[in-house]
Amino acid sequence: MPSALHPWNLSPTDAVALQYELAKQIRLECTPAMARAGIGRIAGVDIGFEDGGETTRAAVVVLAWQPGTTEHLQVIEQVVHREPTRMPYIPGLLSYREVPAALGAFAKLSRYPDLVMVDGQGIAHPRRIGVASHLGLWLELPTIGIAKSRLCGRFEPVGEARLSTSELTHRGETIGVVLRSREKVKPVFVSPGHLIDQASALDWVIRCLHKTKLPEPTRMADRLASRRDRPKTAG
Repeated sequence: MPSALHPWNLSPTDAVALQYELAKQIRLECTPAMARAGIGRIAGVDIGFEDGGETTRAAVVVLAWQPGTTEHLQVIEQVVHREPTRMPYIPGLLSYREVPAALGAFAKLSRYPDLVMVDGQGIAHPRRIGVASHLGLWLELPTIGIAKSRLCGRFEPVGEARLSTSELTHRGETIGVVLRSREKVKPVFVSPGHLIDQASALDWVIRCLHKTKLPEPTRMADRLASRRDRPKTAG
């Protein structure tokens, strides 16, 4: 695990101020390891809450990327980590509530993945640091945010055909892509998190789509998270 980036016991005001500073560290460019031949392991992350929000649960599924095979995404490792929730739900500060448990889950992995897909926002955030971006900074890994709803920004209507897209913009800046991942289903919001560019983030999400709305890594993480002995509560 990389060295600690910052403490978690922050007031909402301090957390917002830190977001502005952390956002300056986000790099929206691919590292040499992000070349397609260099991606062998892709992780999906799903984060939820139990006990009325008192417990944060993070599920991480790692899949082997094997293009050219019938099943080019094979599950090779999966973990679930639970810990007390650090911060109440505050719009725009969800990463302070979710990332600590995600880090606990990654600490249990035998080996880090090459790419991480997160059920949440990347830079498609008012201060350009959603859950995927924040997690990417901590892990020093390429991350992509795949969200089911919009947090900020505007976009033109997305075509009905599968893989139709529309740019998501905010304050004159492109912050992501709205993707129709499946016909007759609401689109998903794809944004780069850290150490990856916009085009590559969309490309990898499309590569990991099968017949469902979500790319396989986050779909499998959600599936793992659903095998729990306590119900998930809204967070």
